[in-house]
Amino acid sequence: MYRPFQREKEKNEFTNSRRAHTIMSPEDMAAGKKSYWPELEITGTICNLSPALWKMNHLTSLYLNDNNLSHIPPEIARLSCLTHLDVSSNKLRHLPPELGDIVSLRELLLNNNFLRNLPFELGRLFRLSNLGLKGNPLSPELYVIYSESNGTQKLLSFLLDNLSVTPSEPPERPWVTINPPTRTRPACVFTVMCYNVLCDKYATRQMYGYCPSWALSWEYRRKGIMNEIRHYSADIISLQEVETEQFYNFFLPELRREGFSGIFSPKSRAKTMSEGERKHVDGCAIFYRASKFTLIKEYLVEFNQLAMANAEGSDDMLNRVMTKDNIGLAALFQIKEGAYSNGLQPELNHAQPILACTAHIHWDPEFCDVKLIQTMMLMHELYTIAEEANAVFYPSSQKHDVNNIPLLLCGDFNSLPESGVIEFLSTGRVSGSHPDFKDFRYKESLRKFNYCDATNEYTHPFRITRTYNDGVMPYTNYTFDFKGIIDYVFYSKRHITELGVLGPLDAEWMRDNKIAGCPHPHIPSDHFPLLVELELSLPTPSTLIIPNDLILQR
Repeated sequence: MYRPFQREKEKNEFTNSRRAHTIMSPEDMAAGKKSYWPELEITGTICNLSPALWKMNHLTSLYLNDNNLSHIPPEIARLSCLTHLDVSSNKLRHLPPELGDIVSLRELLLNNNFLRNLPFELGRLFRLSNLGLKGNPLSPELYVIYSESNGTQKLLSFLLDNLSVTPSEPPERPWVTINPPTRTRPACVFTVMCYNVLCDKYATRQMYGYCPSWALSWEYRRKGIMNEIRHYSADIISLQEVETEQFYNFFLPELRREGFSGIFSPKSRAKTMSEGERKHVDGCAIFYRASKFTLIKEYLVEFNQLAMANAEGSDDMLNRVMTKDNIGLAALFQIKEGAYSNGLQPELNHAQPILACTAHIHWDPEFCDVKLIQTMMLMHELYTIAEEANAVFYPSSQKHDVNNIPLLLCGDFNSLPESGVIEFLSTGRVSGSHPDFKDFRYKESLRKFNYCDATNEYTHPFRITRTYNDGVMPYTNYTFDFKGIIDYVFYSKRHITELGVLGPLDAEWMRDNKIAGCPHPHIPSDHFPLLVELELSLPTPSTLIIPNDLILQR
């Protein structure tokens, strides 16, 4: 049963310490001082509100309590900056669904009205921490939920879970052509996907309160994720935040049926866990189309182990870098003859290798130094791998140039395009005084990660460039609090040409459907997959041979 309806307002029940004001003195006015009032209070026997009120979209607090309002117009949604709204002690019987569009609201007081039901759209107010409903004749269903412990959040979740979802799915993302394919020499044209699928244990209501709980569940999201992977059907698929159990029980079986093989490694913490705990640790995976590529060898890059091995007495290296267990995963492939799609077959003595890597760099913006160092360690490890492969595939070469081995580098680098991480990858160098190092003492620890004679600069030897370099994607990660580019695909400039990329989600659809952030019932992750079409040209026949022991021991 619900509590009997009461119109009497308890004394001092709604005292609000925030509602304080100062009056500008005549001296201030004479001096030309400007006033700023982000809060507005209208109290009396008001029955109607002026349309001019809805033009005051700078307001952060609006107090309309203790009036005779019988309705709130839908235009209130124009006050998009509101964090506090009090319409207590009025005569409201209904609320406009548009109230749910003010997602910045943290307090909504509706006490002592005539409300029996609430629009499901109120469930979209995921930032709301205080919802006042006392003194309303709420339906028994709503009242029971609201009366429970943590009732505000449970009620919001109930409303959001029952809110109808627009039936229109996002339009197809456009394909953006960048270069035409080669027609005059043998070349391998292949596609690459880079996708952070959002691990199940991170997909919580606390993190993504704007998404219905049923759409956050792994059983629901995994179908959408796999549908995207199948739809784009890339030849090399680089995934991050893949849970160990899901790799073996879901991704690998599903993609094997599509003609893929795959490799995986969880984050380093898995080594210290029990078997039951280990299966929920996320990591990185690489899938490859078995008809186009043969796996020669796989490599795990553990940043915490590298930090410990290269600390050189640096407390910062041990306390900041070693404590983060992010990883990189690399695979050395041989390209099969069936991968040459332009009708020109390579000569028999070709055994073209390609080195593919996926990585998931530390997430916290406060640890930009850790992100940069993890990336430097990754490139150093890739150098070692490429050097080993170069000696196998080019044994007669006098100069072992690691750029002989085409490199494909994908990942969630958790770094914006203007960061030290992306500067280092794109240009091949970063200053030792770069602000991302944050004045921590890393100099001695980073000596081996330098490939030039400069004393205050760190470099890597790979000549790589990134796809999506012309502002095609305004963001690859889309949440309420953050929207930006943090996912990347890099490739070797010497061997590989970028033919095209998959464009962004339709901005008009996002706006029309009021997508506060992702995941969303139609978008299964908070990251959007990157899809790139690349062309790899073969070297001259005299420079590359098939080693007798091509398939190395894994």
